Amino acid sequence: MRGIGKEIHQLNMAGCYWLPSSTIDHVIRCKNLVKLNLSGCHLTSLRLSKMLSALQHLRSLAIDVNPGFDASQLSSECKATLSRVLELKQTLYTPSYGVVPCCTSLEKLLLYFEILDRSREGFILSGQLMVGESNVPHYQNLRVFYARLAPGYVNQEVVRLYLAVLSDRTPENLHAFLISAPGSFAESGTTKNLLDSMARNVCLDALQLPKSWINGSGLLQHLKFNNPFYFSFSRCTLSGGHLILRVINGGKDLKSLTSLNLSGCIHCLSSDSLFRKAEDDIDSSILESLVVSCCNLRHLNLSAAHHHSSESLGKHLCQLLARLRHLLSLALPVCSITDVSTNTEKPPVQSVTNVVPPGLGKKIRIGVPTYTKNFLEQSKQTSQTSVFWTLLENLLVLKTLELIGSSFSSAMPRNEPAIRNSLPPCSRAQSIGDSEVAAIGQLTFLQNLTLAQLPNILTGAGLVSIGLQCQHLRTLSLANLGMMGKVVYMSALMDMLKHCKGLRDLRLEQPYFSANTQFFQALSHCSSLQRLCIISRSGTLQFDAVMSFMASCLEVIMCHMFMGETLTVCKNLQQSILRR
Repeated sequence: MRGIGKEIHQLNMAGCYWLPSSTIDHVIRCKNLVKLNLSGCHLTSLRLSKMLSALQHLRSLAIDVNPGFDASQLSSECKATLSRVLELKQTLYTPSYGVVPCCTSLEKLLLYFEILDRSREGFILSGQLMVGESNVPHYQNLRVFYARLAPGYVNQEVVRLYLAVLSDRTPENLHAFLISAPGSFAESGTTKNLLDSMARNVCLDALQLPKSWINGSGLLQHLKFNNPFYFSFSRCTLSGGHLILRVINGGKDLKSLTSLNLSGCIHCLSSDSLFRKAEDDIDSSILESLVVSCCNLRHLNLSAAHHHSSESLGKHLCQLLARLRHLLSLALPVCSITDVSTNTEKPPVQSVTNVVPPGLGKKIRIGVPTYTKNFLEQSKQTSQTSVFWTLLENLLVLKTLELIGSSFSSAMPRNEPAIRNSLPPCSRAQSIGDSEVAAIGQLTFLQNLTLAQLPNILTGAGLVSIGLQCQHLRTLSLANLGMMGKVVYMSALMDMLKHCKGLRDLRLEQPYFSANTQFFQALSHCSSLQRLCIISRSGTLQFDAVMSFMASCLEVIMCHMFMGETLTVCKNLQQSILRR
């Protein structure tokens, strides 16, 4: 900072929670800063005021608002700087407007509500703003409004205070309105007035609303869109007819649309019918209209639904999606990639012991591969004839892929209540396993991969192909693969990890997972790893193996292991890691 501070125009210190405030104070030397990100940094109101007072050229700011924040401590010089800020990202850990009322020129406002319903002492919190928060936000120049809520009624109460100002006078230039809220977020009189005002006064390019605000309302037919680039209707009761008529305007040209989220919209690819079941076949003509109209899609999410292609009518879902050659991210339910022409001929899921060469009761040794080169070649030959292989063959620039069972529910979800007894896999997904996973290896530029509830994983051989060929892989999440009573892919996973030099985030969710010495030795090859999360009912871990891994992978900043160990073991391990 002392040497080149005046030459720095953008500074990102997000997540540097370990830096003392005295060190952060040196940001004041960067007089010409235009963009500053301090999310996750510890700052008092006075220190923030002193820092911002010196940054007269600042136009983009990201900060946290913690308990104890006091806007009255901000100096006039600080408020002058904030009045020129055009883009603000604010994470709230306490009910507050933060610095929003001071940002009178705001064009882009990103709000993250992380307020707990109870204090650390157990007291119930309210959504009332702190004393001295009489000023209200200024939205007259706002173009983008985004709010993401963590679970809890307090977050909902506080976001309504922000929205109340919008409902009084909706900005004429507003073109993106996005609210991401888990669970139910009931529509109020204030939000209804806001949506009515938006329907009358603005023309949107991006829209995301809580499902309860859309379901059963005629909102979509009243809102006006200009050149939309982002739509999210996650878990809405959106039928195929509504999708065609109200979202893609009867099949008109929507080349501007680059992102579409239809996660959990179980009827969105089916014709309107009162008697239709969620598991019934999709209407391929609806998906074809979507693909033709939105030919420039970069991001598409069709997960959390049963999208079954018909065996006789129309084209397969994978064949239609293969036309979207610009896709960068794709999320699909596992059952949607089943090749219906061959599905009835495939044998049922077999035990992992069936793929082991016959012998005199020979047991499988831990750490010794249960697959052979012949098995890998057979998987590759099988997958090359499938519709899923054809799909990936055409998505050459895909960077993010999610294959998640339509019945899958994580044991530790981020924004939903945990479900102890998960539902069994869809019957159409029973044949999806190693050969389909091997097909993913052809995605040369793949960076993020999620695989959950693939019941026919027998050895995990396809994982090795991904490790060898997807050298840009940064994030890997595996959950409930193969049989639930045994981790059948352990050997393949360890072989895969030895090739993942650039892997930064690893999440494993599997009952009976053994985080032993061999596993952590393999994981130590991932020298860039920063975050590790293992969730395993009845799982086990080896204390010394964890410590050796932490000593060899110095980039790790997060280590979460929910393995069913005793509280004493967990506390001892935590203390040992912190002392090292």
